[in-house]
Amino acid sequence: MKNVTLNVQGMSCQHCVNSIEGALKEMGVTGKANLKGESVDVSFDEQKVSLDQIKEVIEEQGYDVG
Repeated sequence: MKNVTLNVQGMSCQHCVNSIEGALKEMGVTGKANLKGESVDVSFDEQKVSLDQIKEVIEEQGYDVG
């Protein structure tokens, strides 16, 4: 399992956290969004999903991944 912290801008409430964590869970990725830190810690299997795919899913939710 690989662990990465992504900078994510645009989160402003608990709904934002839930939508990101839910979208990641659907693709088999463990994600923990930090609203105040504007970051998301992800843990994933590189054999099943790429970091680019994870970033794309977060961006599809309406947030900017830095």
